[in-house]
Amino acid sequence: MFLLNNLILSAAPNWDRYINIAESSFLPLLKGALVYSIPMAIISFIIGITIAVLTALFRISGIKILSGIARVYISIIRGTPLLVQLFIIFFGLPRVGINLDPLTAGIIGFSLNTGAYASEIIRAAILSIPKGQWESSYSIGMSYVQSLRRIILPQATRVSIPPLSNSFISLVKDTSLASTITVAEMFRKSQEIVANTYEPLLLYSEAALIYWIICFILSLGQDQIENRLNRYVKT
Repeated sequence: MFLLNNLILSAAPNWDRYINIAESSFLPLLKGALVYSIPMAIISFIIGITIAVLTALFRISGIKILSGIARVYISIIRGTPLLVQLFIIFFGLPRVGINLDPLTAGIIGFSLNTGAYASEIIRAAILSIPKGQWESSYSIGMSYVQSLRRIILPQATRVSIPPLSNSFISLVKDTSLASTITVAEMFRKSQEIVANTYEPLLLYSEAALIYWIICFILSLGQDQIENRLNRYVKT
């Protein structure tokens, strides 16, 4: 009977230990998110959108060389895994004399990846604008650049906001892949704590919860932006 009681006690979860680990790991995980994951996602998204706009304009231009370069870039990025791209940038480029710190390598990788996917969103948004808008702008003396900047892109922006917002939320989650190139973001922090506590289920679940909270807040912000934009849509 005594042996049976000891077996039951040893098999029972040590809730106090779990609570202590969860409490002590929360701030390091949150710090990893606020200092690395979210800033890395924001910077990469801004750079990626810049690349995406240029790539989309290259695609719809009548210049075959620019269009071809854009097509090859999109094909390579969309046809290879993001993890492989990060490994090539961080581990492969030093073989040709290009050494990058982990954070810079991560930002470059995420920016290039975002640029390829977002360029197709922006291209589709531009092409969705009726040709009559172009013709009307030309009829009042606007140049191609003026028409694009003043007439087409503002309308295309409204169309592209929802899918681009989804891309940003996905990018926030994808920053966890930066842990594989030693960026000290949130998932990397959870791996380090797991190495000391041997509680992978608890720590990874806690990291997943923080990711979910961040993405939930971003989703609420996305809804607010879409509702504001819908006010200007004729129904």
